[in-house]
Amino acid sequence: MALDGIVIAALTKELSDTLTGGHISKIAMPEKNELFLTVKNRAQSHRLLISCDASLPLIYLTEENRPSPMTAPGFCMLLRKHIGSGKITEIAQLGLERILRLRLEQLNELGDLTEKRIYVELMGKYSNIIFTDAEDVILDSMRHVPASVSSLREVLPGRKYFLPEKLRKLDPLTMTQETFQTALLNAGAVPLEKALCRALSGISPIVSSEFVSESGLDPRVDAASLAPDEFTHLFRIITLCMEEIRSGKFDPVMYLKNGTPEEFSALPIRVFREEGYTEQHYSSVSRLLSDYYSMRDSATRIRQKSTDLRKLVQTNLERANRKFILQEKQLKDTDKKDRYRIYGDLLNTYGSSLSGGEKELVCANFYDEGKEIRIPLDETLTAAQNARKCYERYDKLKRTEAAVGEEISRTRQEVEHLTSILTSLDLATEESDLNQVRAELTEYGYLHRKPSKNGRKEKIVSKPLHFVSSDGFDIYVGKNNYQNEEVTFKIADGGDWWFHAKGIPGSHVIVKSGQKELPDRTFEEAASLAAYYSKDRSADKVEIDYIQRKFVKKTKGGPPGFVIYHTNWSMMAKPRAEI
Repeated sequence: MALDGIVIAALTKELSDTLTGGHISKIAMPEKNELFLTVKNRAQSHRLLISCDASLPLIYLTEENRPSPMTAPGFCMLLRKHIGSGKITEIAQLGLERILRLRLEQLNELGDLTEKRIYVELMGKYSNIIFTDAEDVILDSMRHVPASVSSLREVLPGRKYFLPEKLRKLDPLTMTQETFQTALLNAGAVPLEKALCRALSGISPIVSSEFVSESGLDPRVDAASLAPDEFTHLFRIITLCMEEIRSGKFDPVMYLKNGTPEEFSALPIRVFREEGYTEQHYSSVSRLLSDYYSMRDSATRIRQKSTDLRKLVQTNLERANRKFILQEKQLKDTDKKDRYRIYGDLLNTYGSSLSGGEKELVCANFYDEGKEIRIPLDETLTAAQNARKCYERYDKLKRTEAAVGEEISRTRQEVEHLTSILTSLDLATEESDLNQVRAELTEYGYLHRKPSKNGRKEKIVSKPLHFVSSDGFDIYVGKNNYQNEEVTFKIADGGDWWFHAKGIPGSHVIVKSGQKELPDRTFEEAASLAAYYSKDRSADKVEIDYIQRKFVKKTKGGPPGFVIYHTNWSMMAKPRAEI
């Protein structure tokens, strides 16, 4: 979700409360489109990151430091000259636009107090950081925009800073019902959700959808179809939200799906809650943005690093599935083996009635209540030779059935093994998890083993997940087959409880009972973890098997983490990544 005007409003309040009155102690540009300010205020240092990158415009407080380049860019040097030790006197948002204005004061060369301004525009590909004097004359900007690039507004030194009328929308913080209705009608014959985005500044499609959903109106109709009382109702809902923004009553929240951050907002979004997203609330919108983008980057990075492994596993899985289909066809062909044994027996019994040269023998089948049967013959062979030929065919099919049966068993295990590895890649959260999967693929011959530099086997450190239940019981969750083996046969004792999604690949979940009886809530929490860390984590509910660890046995000769068990209990659980 891009930064909308409401998130910017929450950021503005946080930055204003934290930085106003502080002095700038350091200015750096770690990246081409990034500005990094260190501000000292109330005996504390705060780091402010501002990015006008077109793909990810951002502004938030961060605890991480950023290294500066050896040579500072010209824009950075200009800022150091004019506001290198300046005092921040105001941080404000322009209406509900995605624009912040920082006012700063510093003594000039003559000792006079002068005001400078930094406008931070966070508007997608039009994002920019613009530095002006007190009269809004542009001194410089992170990105220069000449007339050849934009006919609406030049952003060049010496030009006046302004926001083009075409980009201005109705400010929902100051609008009246009349101006609201006019702006909505002027948005055109588009669905109501889109009309709100077109008419009001700072309103994202998700927030627009929330307003329409809360009003109970049909999102597909256009504004011209609304009755006067419907306009009034929608206006009141938006006005109540604006009251919360004006009073600073923000509740930053991140929405996660399957443990991956999907959306964020400065105010709770009911639509996400109804769709089953996991909510994670924050006291700081800067911390929310920092966590959101770092988690997204981490998930993306792990996904990218697992691409080669995923492709390898999928290729081998497709090959194993094709082999399995062919083997099942071969096995089905052996179903007719008993027919040749019966032919042989009947030929030995009734073959004396043949004079030679016949193409078939018609006789009673004493294996089927004497019903008539037709036996095809090779007319160049005697009855005894035809019988021997039938027995030989029977023996061959019987041997084939035994051999193919063993091959099918191995292929089925290979399919299950590769499917479990694919699930392990989905559950991986760290690079060490991928290393364990890579080691497993190497052990089973899917990858070539690379010789180590010092001749020693590289030790891979990757630990299972650890949780503590609401009732204080330790819960361990394996993220791959090696970790499943560890939690089940090394961490767990016989009296501990073992959980696993029924009939599908997933994590082994162990609850350390400490020889105590587990409360129902702990069973439910462990089952929810087993449901989430499984192949069906996106399902509404997953069936979970659970049993005491002493009844779980390792599959003889099977891959790591493959087990068998009997007489288990089952329960339905809603997948949850946390307790």
